[in-house]
Amino acid sequence: MNLTVEKLEKNMAKLTVEVGADVFEAAIKTVYNKQKGQISVPGFRKGKVPQAYLEKMYGAEMFYEDAANEVISNEYPKVFDETELEIVSSPEVEVVQAKKGEPFIFTATVAVKPEVTLGQYKEIEVEAVKVEVTEEEVEAELKKEQEQNARTFAVTDRAVVSGDEVVIDYEGFVDGVAFEGGKGEDYPLVIGSHSFIDTFEDQLIGKNIGDEVEVNVTFPEEYHAPELAAKPAMFKVNIKSINANELPELNDEFAQDVGGFDTLDEYKNDIKTKLAEKKEKEAKTQKEDKVIEKIIENATMEIPDAMIDTTVKQMVDEFAQRLSYQGLRLEQYFQFTGLTMAKFEEQCKPQALARIQSRLVLEKIVEVENITVSDEELEKELSNIASMYQMELDKLKELMGDAEKDAIKKDTAVQKAVDFVVEAAKEV
Repeated sequence: MNLTVEKLEKNMAKLTVEVGADVFEAAIKTVYNKQKGQISVPGFRKGKVPQAYLEKMYGAEMFYEDAANEVISNEYPKVFDETELEIVSSPEVEVVQAKKGEPFIFTATVAVKPEVTLGQYKEIEVEAVKVEVTEEEVEAELKKEQEQNARTFAVTDRAVVSGDEVVIDYEGFVDGVAFEGGKGEDYPLVIGSHSFIDTFEDQLIGKNIGDEVEVNVTFPEEYHAPELAAKPAMFKVNIKSINANELPELNDEFAQDVGGFDTLDEYKNDIKTKLAEKKEKEAKTQKEDKVIEKIIENATMEIPDAMIDTTVKQMVDEFAQRLSYQGLRLEQYFQFTGLTMAKFEEQCKPQALARIQSRLVLEKIVEVENITVSDEELEKELSNIASMYQMELDKLKELMGDAEKDAIKKDTAVQKAVDFVVEAAKEV
């Protein structure tokens, strides 16, 4: 493989990769072998058509695109071993030359890790955060526990009110025509949850079991389904049942059942202690964020757009994975919220930029302060990970390669940099 590197503006680089004609021809052969079982030509048994015959009949180019993808997927990973550049984005690939008997050439335009010039990062001044827990906060937390332990019962003698859970059948129409995805049966809906668009839920308040209700709403302008965006719609809704919650009384018996305490006062004290611990952690995180934010303001760096785009895609994947734990798909989330992928990605960009800037300045501090991670510290971190995943430490080590261990070591060093700058900060 021949690699040429051209540095571009704003921390971008164009990598030109050239491989021998034999590599491209081998890829064509590989593609032919993968596809020949699906190719039928009169006079030949399926899967037995010679490669040379196909190329003569349909042109040698018939396998070029798939062969090019084969070469790129095999050769691009080797770039990381051939160059000292620290690549921080997905490549934008362009095929320059793909022809039998000629070298195969492609370019990959990538972002490279920006250089950071630190400003002041020690003795950063941040406003002190006072941690206190009010009685109102304790009562609010107690109220939340009360609601979570409410008894649900069927309502038959009154109309729907806010807070009820109704079970409905519905079908949506635009311009009098039912639209795809607009029908549901036995759907549980909490009135006031705002999980449906516009004023859908509000229009069910005051209705009774068995009522056939016409609900009129307007889809958001940036709804995920373009054919419905900004359009008025009418839903035919049948209210099948109403459920309400009965709150338990707040007394010593409640404290015993829910918290395992003898008295309600003991339970309240425990809530207060836990709220204080939570606020202490939040104050610590808030202080870290403020310190790092000021260090970023004092630093100089030029972030390439491609690096931001790559981080945004990572964030979208992370969000989709979190949704999957709740049994939801990203497409469903867009349907409920009226967002589109483009809009969601745009919303992620400021956070992506902050994430990149934070990591870059902290890695620079690791470098200039010569922060290292000992074998004992790495062992402790690996032990924490093993506990998190309920694995034996030795088993985790077996499954981890050197690259994974180096990444954990790097992350640990970055966290030590966070501790370093926070400890050096001044509260005012």
